[in-house]
Amino acid sequence: MVIPRNRHISQEVCPWNLSFAKPVREPAFAARAVLAGRSAQELATDILAMDAEAYQEAFRGSAMKRAKLAGLQRNARVVLEAQPGHRREFRNSSD
Repeated sequence: MVIPRNRHISQEVCPWNLSFAKPVREPAFAARAVLAGRSAQELATDILAMDAEAYQEAFRGSAMKRAKLAGLQRNARVVLEAQPGHRREFRNSSD
């Protein structure tokens, strides 16, 4: 089995995903445009480029706002640093 770099193996072997999971049919539960069909690296890069206004617009009415922009950007740096050939400029001096 070949695992894409942007997916964790747990998604491939999870009994729930193998037996019961179904595609989302309820529009309210569909991924937002800012997230849908994107790799972790693409999302991390975009989150690091967000300012407060873009963050508010992208996640308006979403529980994702609980993480706050600074928290999402911290996690985005971790994602990018875990990629082969990462660049250190993503590191924030406050971390």
